[in-house]
Order: sequence, then C-alpha cells, then structure tokens
Amino acid sequence: MAIDAGDTGGETTEMNLALIVAAGKGTRMGAEGGKQFLPLAGKPVLAHTLAAFQQASSIDAIIVITAEENFDRCLSVIDTYSIIKANGANRANRIVIGGAERQDSVYNGLQAAREFEQAKVVVVHDGARPLVTPRLIDDAIVNLVECDGVVVGIPAKDTIKLVDDGFVIETPDRSKTWQVQTPQAFLFEPLLRAHEKARAEGFYGTDDSMLMERYGSKIKVITGLEENIKITTPIDLVLAEAILKNRA
Repeated sequence: MAIDAGDTGGETTEMNLALIVAAGKGTRMGAEGGKQFLPLAGKPVLAHTLAAFQQASSIDAIIVITAEENFDRCLSVIDTYSIIKANGANRANRIVIGGAERQDSVYNGLQAAREFEQAKVVVVHDGARPLVTPRLIDDAIVNLVECDGVVVGIPAKDTIKLVDDGFVIETPDRSKTWQVQTPQAFLFEPLLRAHEKARAEGFYGTDDSMLMERYGSKIKVITGLEENIKITTPIDLVLAEAILKNRA
C-alpha cells in the first residue's frame, strides 16, 4: 500500500528514485518502534538518512518504506525536518507500508516506484544507515554504466572464514572479499524482474544485489565509506555520534 506524502512535482524523464527501507523492528537494538527513530546528534536516525538523499543531486524522488504502525512517526520525521519540501522541490514523494521481511519491503517499494512512469534507476538504502553522504549516492548512480547494478562496499581488512556448524570449511582469498553496504543502485526494470522471480520461487537473499546476481545480472562494486555504518547495536549509535562530531 502506497500513501502520498506530497505531490510529485511533475514527472521528469529517466527519473532516479531512492527506496529508503525503514520498516525494521529494532529487535537487536531493543528500540521500541525501530532503531531508525532513535535520537542521533539531536535528530532521529532516519532524519539523517533522508537528509543525505534530499541533498544528493542525482535523486529525483524518495520513497520511504516503513511499518504500518510507524507510518505517523515516519511522516512526522519527514515533516519536522522538511524532507517533503526543500527549496520548493518535493523529494519524499511516497510512504509505503513494508512487508514481513526486508525483501518484501523492497518489493512493496518497487511496486510504488512503478507509479513513476519514467523511473529508470532505483537506489536502495537502509534507513538505519544514517552516515551515507550525498556524494556516495551520486557516485553509485554515475557508475551505473555497462552493468545492471552498482553496490558500494569496502575491501575486507580481516581474514574471512566460511564456517558451518562451528568448523571452518573454507578461507576465501581476502583480496577478493568486500564488506558490502548500501546504497545499491540498479536499473529499475531488471531489479523489479529479479524480485518478481525470487518472490515466485520463494527465495530470500540478504541484499538486493544477491537477487540480481542469482538471475545473471552484472553487478559492479565501488569503494564506499568505512564510516557508512548501519545502526544495529547500541555501540553503533555511540560510534555514529563520534563520527558526526568529527565531521562537524
């Protein structure tokens, strides 16, 4: 179900849409209503995330995906921090109710994105990853050339072990391993098809690029930011506060 949070301000050709996934319950964080609403440097985590996408020159519209019980809280964040109207332009154009799993929520967001007839690129981002920068968002879209998707990440610093039932089964070459983050930018139609195929097969991946890879899409990786952390546990919030103070 998609609910308007403001006028689209008129369609443009080849629109770049952002899907902000903010439908989590915050179980590991112990945050009632979701970690995306926890205070960070005086603002909700979600407000920081949305501000970065509002400032990104490559983004034409934002679709926020949230839990049904958090719709009013989400709308309040958008309104309080002027995400809907900034410099006369509407950017947060839709609030969409999420699904049972993250993948279901993204799928609901893609259905809302179909309302934008000129949608060409969709950038999927975790609402609880507030330290993303406008430049990183723009870089992901700029690099969407001769491929179906672009993910940001950082090369793994530590040795990675594949473990099954407590025992190591393989040690991948560290030079080929990356820690993947969001944003992840995709051509809209291939991403929608990948989600529809996965949905039909009952397959769930850990991120959207995994679905694209499963069905043969070409995915590029670009270097992200070490500080582009996801708020998952209480220590992450402390670290995010320190990073924002350092930026200031």
